[in-house]
Amino acid sequence: MTDFIPIIPFIIQRMNYFVYILLMLLGMYGVFYKKNYMKKIIGLNILQTAIILFFISIGVKQDATLPILPHGGVRGVVNPGDYINPLPHVLMLTAIVVAVATLGVALAMVIKIYKDFSSMEEEEILLQLARKPALDNKKKEMPMN
Repeated sequence: MTDFIPIIPFIIQRMNYFVYILLMLLGMYGVFYKKNYMKKIIGLNILQTAIILFFISIGVKQDATLPILPHGGVRGVVNPGDYINPLPHVLMLTAIVVAVATLGVALAMVIKIYKDFSSMEEEEILLQLARKPALDNKKKEMPMN
């Protein structure tokens, strides 16, 4: 029983990573296992948000400051460990823009699919698509008067 006690502080210190992993798994479940296209989009959005949160949390440092040096310069040696790396945050701003664009395109596609098939369920749409070539072939075979 005492062997598990060091694990508890480890888990508590990294609780945010466990939450991100849980969100990623929830998003992947929605994308891969749900048959409704709207639910797939929601799962994709949850997955993207979890990844963005994960990368932002990687860029955080305790007791660090912004990497802005004073105007007159710095006397002595600059310790890079005292500063936050802004690159993960800047990249995640780009990822947020891509996520919003992806969400917009996906919603537009779902609206078009719903207008064409009157459903957002994957199986119903696949059945309608399977029937459609058979109907098209019958129309071609029918003689025109």
